[in-house]
Amino acid sequence: MTGRLLVEADGGSRGNPGPAGYGAVVKDAATGETLLEEAGFIGTATNNVAEYRGLIAGLRAARRLDPGAEVLVRMDSKLVVEQMSDRWKIKHPGMRPLAAEARAVFPPGQVTYEWMPRERNKHADRLANEAMDAGQRGERWQPADSTAQFASGGEAADGAGAFSGEAADVAGAVADGASASGEVSGVAGAVADAPGAGVTTTFVLLRHGETALTPERRFSGSGGAEDPELSDKGRWQARRAAEALAARGTIEAVVCSPLARCRATAAIVADRLGLPVEVEPELREADFGAWEGLSFAEVRERHPADLAAWLASPDVRPTGGGESLTMVASRIAAAQEELTARQAGRTVLLVTHLTPVKTLVRLALGAPAEALFRMDLSAASLSVVARRPDGTMTLRLFNDTSYLRG
Repeated sequence: MTGRLLVEADGGSRGNPGPAGYGAVVKDAATGETLLEEAGFIGTATNNVAEYRGLIAGLRAARRLDPGAEVLVRMDSKLVVEQMSDRWKIKHPGMRPLAAEARAVFPPGQVTYEWMPRERNKHADRLANEAMDAGQRGERWQPADSTAQFASGGEAADGAGAFSGEAADVAGAVADGASASGEVSGVAGAVADAPGAGVTTTFVLLRHGETALTPERRFSGSGGAEDPELSDKGRWQARRAAEALAARGTIEAVVCSPLARCRATAAIVADRLGLPVEVEPELREADFGAWEGLSFAEVRERHPADLAAWLASPDVRPTGGGESLTMVASRIAAAQEELTARQAGRTVLLVTHLTPVKTLVRLALGAPAEALFRMDLSAASLSVVARRPDGTMTLRLFNDTSYLRG
């Protein structure tokens, strides 16, 4: 680890659910110096969703500053602190994907959590209220316009009726179906945390068509010297997928990985749909290190201990310094959040790879990392996940290949 960072995060909702926003500040743990501020308006959501969004934003900001840092998170939401510390169960389905997103930012053990009183969390509270104010004006919060750091030295912003801190934890424990003992009130949670007004963003996930390596089930990621092109069969698969998507008529944007097999698949589909293609580098496949180009059997023969460790823990990298599954999940979750901000309310086709598609499905389900090894995903298959206005995700379709038959 290279240093110590302090993350202070907060979120609020003016109505619970109502117009909601979050704020987070990253500080040098030794000096208390402010290093980075983050804030955002998230539309209509509950206080607990906003609190988790603040946590995720703060952790991602800390990772940008120092991915190897030891991080201490302080929040006035006892619910979030206890859930993220694994002392309270997360039984409400709307909270599980958010907690999974937060846990994916840093490897396990690198982040610790501490509750603090609301009056000590004025900086993040002020940021959250600035974001809500900007959002309700139809504007976007800008760091250059923030006075949170200076205002936090005086009285905390009253939040114009925003739920925050300890008072919101009482409501939040009911809204999210959790109590101090981890018990659940499922009916209350389902009602209180139902999606509010706003727009749902739909991500249609298309795995690229076959390459020469696909039938042999070889590791083909982003770290190898070879960037394989589509095979003849892969191009045929892409054309069939294009026809199926054109028949649905719902795709409004096409975004793809920068690797050749995805760019070729996306080009065939986009040409049929009459849409441009946007390349998103974060949608690339995992870097499999020294395993690139090898079959599973070959990796097991050459690197048995490394393979066993990789299968046992999402924090282990492949031989030769590739990406761990935790690292992949972090960048994929960040890419999805960025795409949601840019494409809010639209149906977006993401042309990507095996691991990114499985990761997005796993996050939608709130499933553990080992779930990736229990999914079978075919070349040129379609899956669909939707992101609601409150940040929760749902899985609508998985591994559809019906249009490739016949």
